Amino acid sequence: MKRDGAAPRRDGAGAPRHEGGYQGRDSAPRRDDRSSGGRGFPQRAGTGRDRPDRQNDDRPRHDDPAIPEDITPADLHSSARNELKTLSKENADEVARHLAMAAKLIDEDPALAHQHALAASRRAGRIAIVRESLGITAYATGDFALALRELRTYRRISGKDDQIALMVDSERGIGRPDRALETGRAADRSKLATPVRVALAIAMSGARLDLGDTELALGELQIPELDPDRAFEWSPALFAAHAAVLEDLGRDDEAAFWAERADVAADALGMGGDDEDEIFVEDGLIEDEES
Repeated sequence: MKRDGAAPRRDGAGAPRHEGGYQGRDSAPRRDDRSSGGRGFPQRAGTGRDRPDRQNDDRPRHDDPAIPEDITPADLHSSARNELKTLSKENADEVARHLAMAAKLIDEDPALAHQHALAASRRAGRIAIVRESLGITAYATGDFALALRELRTYRRISGKDDQIALMVDSERGIGRPDRALETGRAADRSKLATPVRVALAIAMSGARLDLGDTELALGELQIPELDPDRAFEWSPALFAAHAAVLEDLGRDDEAAFWAERADVAADALGMGGDDEDEIFVEDGLIEDEES
């Protein structure tokens, strides 16, 4: 999704305390890399690509939300549309339009985004990107049990762990921090894209906080990407989470330092540079690596 697709902070009972910093691929609702690591949808292997999903084509559409006429299949990223090739053209086009609407609405109207993801699922339930989108929109609406179920299905179909942080946060959201930690530990972090790995560290830290293990929560965040002098797309969320845990520990001066770094990094990254640019942060001044 877009750079601003960070997971919503959930402050209610049993909900994740710290946002997971989620992002995603272009033009699909994504709560995990301020994109999930990738810049487009990778080709996916699995049952969703092995057989047509035509048995879903004739299901009633009376619950489908309306799609503005100016939304076309081309509004969904081409690599995402590639995942829909097992469908009939008419069905693939409608699924693509619903997914494009889900991506467009995920931040401003998560409930309506979820309705579009549900409509896509009724038409193409075996496609990885559809199940992923349904899981992400469920998470955004606070339905953590559904989010977990759908993201597990997405992982089974796609063979990918790029939504592992959302799965961890969903376990937290249904009140199972121990299971959240188990889920996170099962992932091979060396194989995760950096934004996904950072998001996972934030989610794991939140699970430690749920259990009252504040020192361990701090340790989860002390990863190589926690560098106050450099800012990447994932840095503001990481710095802010680190500041929050330090504050919980009563280390107020350090917490203030990292909170300020989070603000500086966020401001720097909002200056219109490419998401992958590295930015140096020093004494409140921002310098592009190439300047």
